Amino acid sequence: MEQEIWRQEYPFDSQWHSLDDGYRMHYVEQGDGEPVLMVHGNPTWSFYYRHLVQALSSSHRAIAIDHIGCGLSDKPQSYDYNLRHHTTNLLSLIESLDLSGIHLVVHDWGGAIGLGAASQIAERIRSLTILNTGAFPPPYIPWRIYSLRTPLLGTFAIRGLNLFAGPAVTMAMNRNRLSEVAKSGLLAPYNNWRNRVAVNGFVKDIPFSKQHRSRQDLQNVQAGLEKLAEKPTQLIWGMKDWCFNATCLAKFKEHFPASASLEIDDAGHYVLEDAREEVVASVQSFLRQQA
Repeated sequence: MEQEIWRQEYPFDSQWHSLDDGYRMHYVEQGDGEPVLMVHGNPTWSFYYRHLVQALSSSHRAIAIDHIGCGLSDKPQSYDYNLRHHTTNLLSLIESLDLSGIHLVVHDWGGAIGLGAASQIAERIRSLTILNTGAFPPPYIPWRIYSLRTPLLGTFAIRGLNLFAGPAVTMAMNRNRLSEVAKSGLLAPYNNWRNRVAVNGFVKDIPFSKQHRSRQDLQNVQAGLEKLAEKPTQLIWGMKDWCFNATCLAKFKEHFPASASLEIDDAGHYVLEDAREEVVASVQSFLRQQA
């Protein structure tokens, strides 16, 4: 990958975790202390958490991962890109790094993956920070995403025409426009057909129907939230998110009724980009309360 301008905001040394299948999972790690594990969604990668990694590294062990097929991780072309597989990979990394007392931060698909993993190792989880995501079967289907599920044409649109990652740099924002550095960074790993294989895989793995193979896995994630219900939790939500909107926020409040909630009226789906200062300050304040 070219050394582009995005490196200005992503000055981290790369770390690698080798999975049992031989593929390498990329992550970055900064600082010492209790671990803050940041799990991204689609179509982002650890770059999405760059400012949070830097802000927390003076007080915590800040770790941001790249799912297989995403960011700087390996991008196998014949791979089962599904919820269960991503969750297993995350658990493997947690075990390899021997993480405990984990402060988990999740966004987008990172919610289902991260919270699904967390429910299986609840004794290792210290707190939860949940940003614009879901951990339950989707309560509704945005037409902009549903249209990309069309057989063959949907794959061509996502992998060939870049009609998912590309538009996201504008459609996932509301208050602000992304800087050129941010756009470059978010899009850099997804610059051709081969490199967008997991972006397509994530879209195809959304269980729109009850017969979808990941539907039961997602229902299991939702059921597993009960094991995390007593963990200190904060919800941070961009309220102008047209995908994970207030309906999803309300469902999380049902599962975590004692949670703190920061609702940012004019921020979009990329809430950490759209309202960086508020989000970083809220996470820092929340973590200080857990000390």
